[in-house]
Amino acid sequence: MIGISDIEAAARRITGHVVRTPTVTSPGLSELLGVPVTAKLELLQRTGSFKARGATAKLLSLSGAERAAGVVAVSGGNHGIALAVMAAALDVKATVVMPRTAPARSIGLVEGAGASVRLTDGMDSAFELVTRLRDEGLTLVHPFDDPVVIAGQGTVGLELAEDAGELTDVVVSIGGGGLIAGVAAALRARRPGVRVWGVETGGAEAMSAALAAGAPVPVPLSSLVTTLSAPSVSQSTYEHVSALVEEVLVVPDRDAVQGCLDLATHARVWAEPAAGCLLPAARQVAARVGTSARIGLVVCGGNTAPGELIGWATRFGLL
Repeated sequence: MIGISDIEAAARRITGHVVRTPTVTSPGLSELLGVPVTAKLELLQRTGSFKARGATAKLLSLSGAERAAGVVAVSGGNHGIALAVMAAALDVKATVVMPRTAPARSIGLVEGAGASVRLTDGMDSAFELVTRLRDEGLTLVHPFDDPVVIAGQGTVGLELAEDAGELTDVVVSIGGGGLIAGVAAALRARRPGVRVWGVETGGAEAMSAALAAGAPVPVPLSSLVTTLSAPSVSQSTYEHVSALVEEVLVVPDRDAVQGCLDLATHARVWAEPAAGCLLPAARQVAARVGTSARIGLVVCGGNTAPGELIGWATRFGLL
């Protein structure tokens, strides 16, 4: 498991390459949830999500030979965008494998940054292809199964610990678990009394399944939230979550989309469903903890086009 020294080293490495995003109290969300709420606005990060942190940390750790050979990643959206943009900035050739179900906007952003895009029929086949490309000589920048990437994502928690006021509970969304692993490690070191809660969407429950089984297991994927749709978590992220996280909550896709609408209405924040799912989970946390709760939300990304969100909201009868 990574420690605070790993996260501090990642923070020094990526300084000047990524944004120290705002940590702000939200009167609107506080009124909505009935307890004080603080938001860490990672949707204002370079490339629109926290993923720029881990990708940059990994790219800056490569040897000259690895940089020359190029890098490869698998992504449902945000990790691929981050790697493509940051690799271009650091003059490293990148290939990104994505499922055809990934948002068209995300695929376009990856291509627009100059990366080579390889499309597959689903996330399972995307992970299979990226493994083959790694074996052919490209350096894999894994979205969550890499201690350097996890430490990079952990800088979110480091900044939250330094910048937020009093917190009792922090809610973090989970795909493969890199973000929550890093955030939980940082908070355990800097704010040991704070509880960390994970949230997944129904049909993308890789961490919940791992916790139930006692080890990472493959899961079927059906959630519309492709950025949370990992076919399994890694042994490393599973170990971090099982040791450091209070509980992993699961919310329906419909509630994640409603969360996006609520974030826009009450916090003036345009977020993607991977962040929208935080609000229904935070309601559960507030109900359990009571009026003493002081909740932090890691608003992980905002890479959703208006048409996509409107389409989902219409499908669920939310508009």
